[in-house]
Amino acid sequence: MIRPIVMHPDARLRQLCPPVFTVDDALRELAADMFDTLYDAQGRGLAAPQVGESVRLFIMDATWKAGEANPMVFVNPEILSRSAEVQTNEEGCLSIPDMPVLVVRPLRIEVMWLDETGAQQRGAFEGFEAACICHEIDHLDGKLILDHEVAA
Repeated sequence: MIRPIVMHPDARLRQLCPPVFTVDDALRELAADMFDTLYDAQGRGLAAPQVGESVRLFIMDATWKAGEANPMVFVNPEILSRSAEVQTNEEGCLSIPDMPVLVVRPLRIEVMWLDETGAQQRGAFEGFEAACICHEIDHLDGKLILDHEVAA
């Protein structure tokens, strides 16, 4: 089911999302709805607060636009390490349409999270995927691309 996307300056986008304590059918249904919403909006990542739900959950499919889908569900994600090497990308946001911002992010990160089954996962990401994960975790912390100092 496609859900409406919460638009800036809605206060729900500024809230710190509490952790998820149970990965259940309701959470999986939310994630499925979020994928429907993401693909409909032509995005690559979507955090729960962007569909009005204050929980530490985001979804990502960084490669589907290139032809290969790789849908991933991140529950209670935590960045364990960040590379000193950085990247600067023009980032857009489905909640702030037509307002891309240059953002500096780590080039590589290591992340721990629960997947849609509740199993603990750990992985290393780089490039666009690393930037996308950082962007979505920002949403879970009530932070938007507008809060980043514009890169020179």
